[in-house]
Order: sequence, then structure tokens, then C-alpha cells
Amino acid sequence: MEQTVLAYVLAGIGLGLMVGLCGVGSAIGLVISGSCVIGGLKKRPDAFGSLLVASVLPSTQGIYGFVGFFLYMNIVTPEITMFKASMVLGAGIMLGLAGLISAIYQGIVCAASVNAIGNGHDTLAPGMIMAALPEFYAILALVSSILLLFFKLQ
Repeated sequence: MEQTVLAYVLAGIGLGLMVGLCGVGSAIGLVISGSCVIGGLKKRPDAFGSLLVASVLPSTQGIYGFVGFFLYMNIVTPEITMFKASMVLGAGIMLGLAGLISAIYQGIVCAASVNAIGNGHDTLAPGMIMAALPEFYAILALVSSILLLFFKLQ
């Protein structure tokens, strides 16, 4: 009985890490890039659309955490085995940390792009390409968490 409760708790922690860490990373990344939008608007009020597009990319990691939650939530039941729970916890740590860190650093890249656009440079496309590079690792973590579902979790 105690092992079942422990497994249930560990799996719940895994779900929480997926959503929580990815969400925190997105929030921090958006604050970093969004703060620069305000400065860019002071210099170029006409560039709001470009500045907005250049600043929103860190929001996607929060979505990845939410997708991971939906993929794993049906596995987490009061009868979950320790094996399944450890896989959910591992997926949560993997996806959560990758989402957290990539969103923060993506926010820094987006902030540099926003700053350049605010200074009159046409850097939206190159900035988006550079900002997509840290996100690639969050995508890899999401794909890896999906592949973990094939380890006899169902």
C-alpha cells in the first residue's frame, strides 16, 4: 500500500514539474523579451507588430509542458506502479528542465532581436531563426517524453 502511494506521489510530482518548470521558464523568458519591447516602442512606436512577434517565442515551452501533462495524465492513477511512476517523474524532470532553461535563454535571444528592431535594424527574420535554436532542445525533450510512452507505460 505504501509503495502505491509513493508511486502516485512521484508521478504527480512528475506532472507538476512538466507544467510548472516549463511555465516558469516561459514566464521568465517572456519578461526578458517583453521588457525590451517597451524600450523598442519608445524609439519606434510603429514597429509594435515586429516587436511583438520577436518577443513571444518563449511562450511555446509552457505549451510543451502542458502537452506533456495531457500525454501522461491518464497514466497517473492511484494504482500506478513504481515503474510507471518513475517514467512519469523522469519525463517531468526532462521536459521541465529543458523547457525552463531553453525558454529563459530564448528570451535573451529574443530581447537582442527586439533591441535591434527598436534601433531601426531589419532583424526580425534572423532573430526568429536564432531564437528557434534554444527552442529545439525543448522540442527534443517533448519528443523524448512522447517516446517514453512506448516503454510499456500503457
